[in-house]
Amino acid sequence: MQNSALSADERVVPYAGLRAAAARGVDALLRHQRADGHWAFELEADATIPAEYILLDHFLGTVNQPLHERMAKYLRDIQEDHGGWPLFHRGDLNVSASVKAYFALKCVGDDIDAPHMIRAREAILRSGGAEKSNVFTRIQLALFGAVPWRAVPVMPVEIMLLPQWFPFHLYKVSYWSRTVIAPLLVLMAKKPQAKNPKNIKIDELFVTPPDQVKKWQGNVTASPLAPAFDLLDKVLRIVEPHMPSIPRQKAIDKAVAWVKERLNGEDGLGAIYPAMANAVMMFDCLGYAPDHPDYAIARKSVDKLVIDGSNRKAPLPPLGGRGVGVRGADEGIHPDPPLTPTFSPQEGGEGIPAGLEVTSDRSYCQPCLSPVWDTALATHALLEAGASRDTLTKACDWLKERQVLDVIGDWANWRPNARPGGWAFQYNNAHYPDLDDTAVVVMALDRFDRVKYREAIERGVEWVLGMQSKNGGWGAFDADNSYYYLNHIPFADHGALLDPPSADVTARCLSMLAQLGYRKDHPQVASAIAYLRREQEAEGCWFGRWGTNYIYGTWSVLCALNAIGIDPKDRMISRAVEWLKAKQRKDGGWGEGGESYWADKPKGEGAVSTPAQTAWALIALMAAGEIDSDAARRGIAWLQNTQKPDGTWDEAYYTAVGFPRVFYLRYHGYKVFFPQWALSRYLNLQSGNAAPVIYGM
Repeated sequence: MQNSALSADERVVPYAGLRAAAARGVDALLRHQRADGHWAFELEADATIPAEYILLDHFLGTVNQPLHERMAKYLRDIQEDHGGWPLFHRGDLNVSASVKAYFALKCVGDDIDAPHMIRAREAILRSGGAEKSNVFTRIQLALFGAVPWRAVPVMPVEIMLLPQWFPFHLYKVSYWSRTVIAPLLVLMAKKPQAKNPKNIKIDELFVTPPDQVKKWQGNVTASPLAPAFDLLDKVLRIVEPHMPSIPRQKAIDKAVAWVKERLNGEDGLGAIYPAMANAVMMFDCLGYAPDHPDYAIARKSVDKLVIDGSNRKAPLPPLGGRGVGVRGADEGIHPDPPLTPTFSPQEGGEGIPAGLEVTSDRSYCQPCLSPVWDTALATHALLEAGASRDTLTKACDWLKERQVLDVIGDWANWRPNARPGGWAFQYNNAHYPDLDDTAVVVMALDRFDRVKYREAIERGVEWVLGMQSKNGGWGAFDADNSYYYLNHIPFADHGALLDPPSADVTARCLSMLAQLGYRKDHPQVASAIAYLRREQEAEGCWFGRWGTNYIYGTWSVLCALNAIGIDPKDRMISRAVEWLKAKQRKDGGWGEGGESYWADKPKGEGAVSTPAQTAWALIALMAAGEIDSDAARRGIAWLQNTQKPDGTWDEAYYTAVGFPRVFYLRYHGYKVFFPQWALSRYLNLQSGNAAPVIYGM
């Protein structure tokens, strides 16, 4: 989408109003800071997680009808006009998400002849029926007896006994796959049946009755390996029922021990919902009592993810005071009072900060919690705004305490000589720190007080350097997790089995190294730059693995290239700038939909401009020296004009991704800290206090 022409008057940014907008943004961000210094915004996925929560209770026979009814209200509210449920706001119907949502609503008690259920059923049937669901959905259906077990690929629990050199091994797939698969292998070996107290069936969602389906949906790939893996699946289907009992029990015991070692207290296995839920079902099918410590803590970890509308307190009061001094364009440091919340932070639910979108009759379940990520990014935004030392000390001290120094995680299977020193995404997930969080936290600590946090910074950098992959890039959780042939096994139809290096995570690690003084001639830095040069798309942008999508990836990389000192005239940078300018929307903002993860969809385009994506594009342009460009002025004007009176922005569209084309995310904090960050940086650069950008982000 090309830029539209604006008059000279329209291109002028009123700095007095801009300072006030930035101050309102900071005040809004401070409202959500906890007493101990951290932030934890809600993290929303699609219909599948609340639907699976309801189905989990019906599997166990522990139906919490009032909570389920509030979740059902949420599911009805996010049903789209096409009748089904999408993977992201205003997206196309997704059969798997729609089947789970319909099944959950029927379990809650919705009449199948109600208009919304008729629309959902018709939409699912038009799309080929429940038999077109993905593997994970069919496993859920098999647990309820809705499809036969032959509807899912064979995954024998004996996988747990394979040596690491074998072509398939738990440590050859990503951390999230690993934590989901281990308890799932036990479920697939035991094949328990859900208690299903209401005896709910969904036969009406199948075009062909399940017992008559001859060929279930497969993992369709163009690789010549796919037919070979299909043949192997057929062989295993014949052999698996006859596996000797002694090695089978040994494999089950090993899987259970593996899960128990990583239960992670009330933060849960892998600290992600699918793994936690599988652990609960595993303990249940093995006969553990609900009050057994392992069963009980696994269940508690699941419930901790619930945003329960019935626990909501009153909405936040109006803003009271500016509370921050943002460096202005014409007066340097504004002498406002230090940053302090104008009232006490509020909470709702099980330790989750209150928001304004879940009402008392509406609840949902999050896929995981994001406090370290939220806190690190909020800290960067406040650092840019010139926040008070007290506020930032509390945030940085909280982050420092969450560094993983004493647990040798799964990552050490491939990097045994690296010392731990990373940060996880969640409150606690010691076996699975990640490179993205670690780099962002280290940069925040370094920018705020590199002397005070020197030891933490050095350990973080040491771990990051030790986790670089052979191709010069970094993955999120593991090194060299690039066993691409595994993407073609029948089980991997979700396309997210692996955690290979990506441009956005690599850029973040490069940004960190650059901010800490590493130079372009350092071997690992040079390797990372070469990786990013290779990964640039033909259009000039970069892929965004963890944020949507090419806008996110391009923001990440341009920040890194600026920090490490790549000349802005380098075609790698100038092509990216040209691409960003070309994708600016007529209203001055930027927006990109989740559809861009499909190869046949345009890159960097979407239905609307969003605050987070506009902020990413602006910070990227500023990193490339485009502070005085028309594109930057128009983008800043869009942020200023769309800010709400409470200092935040509206952002219904999803701007992040868990697994491209499969699982998308809406970080409720992104609309709070990223736009404020962009406004504050623009003011600082225009004032001449920090030009060019001297930080990694």
